[in-house]
Amino acid sequence: MFRQIITECLAGVGLPIGEDQLDRLEGFCDRLLEKNRVMNLTAVRDKDEAARRHMADSLVLLACGGLEGKKILDIGTGPGFPGMPLKLYDPTLDVTMLDSTAKRIAFIEEAAAALGVSVTTVTGRAEEQAAKMGGRFDIVTSRAVAALDVLTELSMPFLRVGGFFMPMKSCNDASRAEVEKAMHAIEFMGGCLREAYEYEIEPGVRRQVLRIEKVKPSPKGYPRKYAAIVKKPL
Repeated sequence: MFRQIITECLAGVGLPIGEDQLDRLEGFCDRLLEKNRVMNLTAVRDKDEAARRHMADSLVLLACGGLEGKKILDIGTGPGFPGMPLKLYDPTLDVTMLDSTAKRIAFIEEAAAALGVSVTTVTGRAEEQAAKMGGRFDIVTSRAVAALDVLTELSMPFLRVGGFFMPMKSCNDASRAEVEKAMHAIEFMGGCLREAYEYEIEPGVRRQVLRIEKVKPSPKGYPRKYAAIVKKPL
């Protein structure tokens, strides 16, 4: 069912997938669920659920277009979502995965080596790494990390002007309110919301990828320390 679920989910958003890609994705899923027995990587325990909620959902980013040849940063990647499915689908993609937990990054590196793909990983907090890697990326994405106003401040400084912040979010009344609340942060950090790509991977569960273009440099001194961001979001 794992392969059928991914194939059908991706067909629904117009993405083809071959056997080699499915082999890599299934190999990664098997390693994820095995490691998850001794290390808390994901609340998902079922392989078919992981196929839909982690693998296929991450790959929807490819349906939004424009990832090929771009420098991509996955902030708060956890055990590798969405970065690893993107890399396993297309090993030529330039994906950097950032997470503050060394054990998660070590898992990604071990899994990538076993599956024969080369990955770029960084262990650290986004607000600290922005000073080192600011302005380097064409695309920054993130999945299930923080509220959009907080995530915007953390993410936008990594982008070059003309790049896109592409967070993955739910699509419901609460998320619409979250987007509205984040509009000041988006504009303050130099962004402009261009569109929302809506999709459905789980039956009856609407999700979206926002495309926020960086139209001007982010102000100096941002992002702030995380405690300050959370205490007083933009």
